[in-house]
Amino acid sequence: MGGVTTIGDRADRVPKQDRSRATRQRLLEAAVACLAEHGWAGSTVTVVAERAGVSRGAAQHHFPTREALFTAAVEYVAEERSTALRALFPQGAADDRRAVISALVDLYTGPLFRAALHLWVAASNEEQLRPQVTELEARVGRETHRIAVELLGADESRPGVRETVQGLLDMARGLGLANLLTDDKGRRDRVVTQWAALLNEALL
Repeated sequence: MGGVTTIGDRADRVPKQDRSRATRQRLLEAAVACLAEHGWAGSTVTVVAERAGVSRGAAQHHFPTREALFTAAVEYVAEERSTALRALFPQGAADDRRAVISALVDLYTGPLFRAALHLWVAASNEEQLRPQVTELEARVGRETHRIAVELLGADESRPGVRETVQGLLDMARGLGLANLLTDDKGRRDRVVTQWAALLNEALL
């Protein structure tokens, strides 16, 4: 009888695990969307659970605290965007540096950046949240920098190259902040073109 029960449990476990993963992903995506649209104050676990179509209890089963939910959500989408960026240039270093710069800028003009910005503001006021967000941002920043160096074919052993790449990412972040108020694509395109020209000289 014990053997029969184990086989039945095994048969039930796989779809249950699949459902659990799907629920977790819906919660993460809903949390990022809520944070981008409503900010920290308007993004409660209840609001996120409703948007994801799950109960509050199910949400708390996956993420015991609000802070755990939102740091996991931003990290999840950051990883998704890194994967998407790599997929644009599967061969690694690209011949067209302007295309790489444009893709990097796009990282800072979507809902991920908007959600992350709300999280940064919340972390500046929430002692419990700050260490998690600081650690997360440092990790995401290192990964983005590493991807940028790889895709641009930059040699960081040369003086000034590391700072040039970091300047590019700081510029992209600034364009992302400007985009929160007005979507000025024309201006953004001109800045990207200028940075491509500067980088082609700096990285020769």
